[in-house]
Amino acid sequence: MDVLSTIKQEKMIAIIRGSEPSEALAIAKSLYKGGVRAIEITLNSPGALSSIEKVRSELEDDLVVGAGTVLDPESARSALLAGAQFILSPSLNRDTIKMTKRYGAVSIPGAFTPTEILEAYESGGDIIKVFPASSLGPGFVKDIHGPLPQIPLLPTGGINLTNIAEYIEKGAAGVGLGSSLVNSREAVTDENLQKLTEKARQFKDKVASVQ
Repeated sequence: MDVLSTIKQEKMIAIIRGSEPSEALAIAKSLYKGGVRAIEITLNSPGALSSIEKVRSELEDDLVVGAGTVLDPESARSALLAGAQFILSPSLNRDTIKMTKRYGAVSIPGAFTPTEILEAYESGGDIIKVFPASSLGPGFVKDIHGPLPQIPLLPTGGINLTNIAEYIEKGAAGVGLGSSLVNSREAVTDENLQKLTEKARQFKDKVASVQ
């Protein structure tokens, strides 16, 4: 699977945060059943590198798997060696972008202002994560695309079933879905995994309705 094309086509990255490796694999499988094709495992999760390895090993033909909350190039390299196919950061670190591109992976640095967004893109970011999107709203995506239509944006933070369609309508290349989809505080039980699959389908349907 081509990573960048998959993210832009599917328009959703599900964020798995705080889960143990065995739980992360079960969650990833449930998300896949619900139609998700791109997931992010945050590096501030226990055993995050092991989770990346497990999911990549078992679902490498089905999902693209990235590492999130990557703050420095050393962490990016560790994640890439564990099998991460894209690197997401909450902020802009040029050395992290450089390391990611050195390994041929997709770089998604975080930015908040128009200046940061342009700097992140000019520094090699393939898609720019707009974070926290909840502070800006869907209209910000349209506003940025006025002067900067060439920059793909991935708003993250506060995206839910109520507003996801509007973000896509306003021109977002995709969205990052955190606790509104994967609630790390819920026990990983068969019942909750089934609910997760159904919720993933609902998000998938919302995106499909505006494509």
